[in-house]
Amino acid sequence: MCGIVGAVAERNITPILVEGLKRLEYRGYDSAGVAVFTQAGELQRRRRVGKVAELEQALAGEPLTGHLGIAHTRWATHGAPSERNAHPHFSGEQLAVVHNGIIENHEELRERLKGLGYVFTSDTDTETIVHLLHHKLQQLGDLTAALKAAIPELHGAYGLAVISAAQPDRILAARSGSPLVIGLGLGENFLASDQLALRQVTDRFMYLEEGDIAEIRRDSVQIWDVAGQSVQRESVQYHEGAEAADKGEYRHFMLKEIHEQPKVVQRTLEGRLGGDHVLVQAFGPQAAELFAKVRNVQIVACGTSYHAGMVARYWLEALTGIPCQIEVASEFRYRQVAVQPDSLFVSISQSGETADTLAALRNAKQAGYLASLTICNVGTSSLVRESDLCLLTQAGPEIGVASTKAFTTQLVSLLLLTLALGQVRGTLQAGVAAELVEELRRLPTRLGEALAMDKTVEKVAELFAEKHHTLFLGRGAQYPVAMEGALKLKEISYIHAEAYPAGELKHGPLALVDADMPVVTVAPNNELLEKLKSNLQEVRARGGELIVFADGAAGMSNGEGTQVINMPHIHDVLAPILYTVPLQLLSYYVAVLKGTDVDQPRNLAKSVTVE
Repeated sequence: MCGIVGAVAERNITPILVEGLKRLEYRGYDSAGVAVFTQAGELQRRRRVGKVAELEQALAGEPLTGHLGIAHTRWATHGAPSERNAHPHFSGEQLAVVHNGIIENHEELRERLKGLGYVFTSDTDTETIVHLLHHKLQQLGDLTAALKAAIPELHGAYGLAVISAAQPDRILAARSGSPLVIGLGLGENFLASDQLALRQVTDRFMYLEEGDIAEIRRDSVQIWDVAGQSVQRESVQYHEGAEAADKGEYRHFMLKEIHEQPKVVQRTLEGRLGGDHVLVQAFGPQAAELFAKVRNVQIVACGTSYHAGMVARYWLEALTGIPCQIEVASEFRYRQVAVQPDSLFVSISQSGETADTLAALRNAKQAGYLASLTICNVGTSSLVRESDLCLLTQAGPEIGVASTKAFTTQLVSLLLLTLALGQVRGTLQAGVAAELVEELRRLPTRLGEALAMDKTVEKVAELFAEKHHTLFLGRGAQYPVAMEGALKLKEISYIHAEAYPAGELKHGPLALVDADMPVVTVAPNNELLEKLKSNLQEVRARGGELIVFADGAAGMSNGEGTQVINMPHIHDVLAPILYTVPLQLLSYYVAVLKGTDVDQPRNLAKSVTVE
């Protein structure tokens, strides 16, 4: 979603701010802006609707030079995308604020501030923050004191960065429900909503915790916790190579990340497999004790992560006999939940900052769950810090908005969880753990074989060039894979796509089938194969065009209106992971043919940190 960058240094910080915004473009945004305390002793800003390139062009025409500044990419929540709604927001000529999140009591604050004489020039909730701060600053005379006084009056989620012309030696920051990280330099310091924005200037970071307020100067950082106590936050060194933010030989980040899957799956497995079992302690020191008590599992997630959780339900119930519920986080958090005894609450998120999932976790902590566990890609995220247990997916930074390698590593992590629970509880059938551990070791190779089908899938994508609707079918654990395939296609190619369990065709979707609606099917060689073949005959009988990704031993062949793409053979349990790959490639190549913005599809954001 929105992105924040800030800097205080001896050198001109404007290029640092702009580069930081470019590195945050993957999050999704509709406008960008920068505010700098200039060498002339004035607080000035430039704002533009559209890409960061538009802002960069404006700065080329009207440069800003200074040693203190903040910048922002906005994804509209209050007020349409426009220059006047773009951040930073000013109060007079003395105070500038950028903000991620939502201030829920902004209307009440706006009316109160208008009564104090403040004039609003935008439709945003953020402008109430800067005027409230200005009011407190007039009363208290110190920016830090003003921020501490204003925070209790802000209801909602926020990551804030503030600068003042009256105290131009510091950036003030505050975090509640929206992540912020401080970048540590030599004689200079930085602030961002994601450490990726600052990788060009530092590899040392300090992560603000919930409720923290920070005062960032060139040569010092001071932090106060939610209780107002001065605290030290650990500084950590970031070791992920800078090449993670580089497309390399690939045309788009999405294609690069699809092809990284064998490597990142291998990394996710490292240190977590014993000779014939999963190392339960990989989930945390308390894992074995807690897993022994688990009698139910509740999974909560959003989007792609929700589909991963749906696959996990099949695994958990079939392999361990543990009942499992899976629910979309935005629904779960707002309904009255009947918590089953000894339930493990499992959250899944790429970023670990997904607002609905994080809120669901916080609700769950009050609802009587046995313990919480998160499957997450970011070790410093809120979900990781606030869960009892975690397993990091080790996917590395994922830049493309449409999730690919995060999904496959989530699936691998959830299978590790399934096996760990079964091992501790003794509910796995004899030899199953050893068999699946061996299959997991082979998985990176199998994924490489699926990626070798790249050119074949690219050719198949041509069938979709003039299509506007697509149906995806799967049975059993392949149904969530079909859902993920449909989501990918609609996300980046803007083709309307739906997924159904193949057995549901005759209950409605069959009415949509004709020669203009391709039907994509995943068909591993399992016990549901014959039933699936019958479902596909129903499609052909109505003139539907079939594209089938099938196991070579499934006995399916090309025919009129049917194109079969043979997949490498794999154990049925791991098939959902493998069959995801060609669907990712298909959506990618269709989007390329359609000429859409593959890495930054319209209206979407990478990290959904607001409702």
